[in-house]
Amino acid sequence: MSANLPFILFAAAVVISIFIYNSLIGKKNQVINAESGIDVQLKKRYDLIPNLVATAKQYMKHEADVLTRVTELRSKALDSDSYSRSGQSTEQELSLALKGLNVAVENYPELKANENFLSLQSSLNEIEGQLSAARRSYNASVTNYNDAIQMFPGNLFAGFMGLKLKETFEASVAERENPNLQNLFNS
Repeated sequence: MSANLPFILFAAAVVISIFIYNSLIGKKNQVINAESGIDVQLKKRYDLIPNLVATAKQYMKHEADVLTRVTELRSKALDSDSYSRSGQSTEQELSLALKGLNVAVENYPELKANENFLSLQSSLNEIEGQLSAARRSYNASVTNYNDAIQMFPGNLFAGFMGLKLKETFEASVAERENPNLQNLFNS
């Protein structure tokens, strides 16, 4: 039995190493999957915005500034990396502009009663909720991943595997405050 002890210890070390390695890879892939979930919701949002804007334009010719700003931000967001600091900033600006569009709609009872617009607005609200949920899922996955690569013994393997800490999605200071809608209409 004592002759088998080194083999048993070696086999246990190999099994534990495989478990830790696979666990770290699984957590890394969860972050990638969560990031993809955000991308799916952003794509749905970007596809919906032109329809919402086109419908609103039929009713709000003189609110063109708000609509132009939403369209510009959508294009800028499509061209940026969502998870870079500049991409997050663009996303935050777009969210604020969309809130401004919803307030602008309040001035047009005919638009609020338009079935197409109501359907598009409802879809946008649903997508915004799903986007918020996707961001929470992403942050949970990133936290789980970061914990795994910082805690022993995962940190030993993470260094060998070249795994680096990921940033969570954070709201800007401006998004944490109530938006000044007057500024949205004046920009």
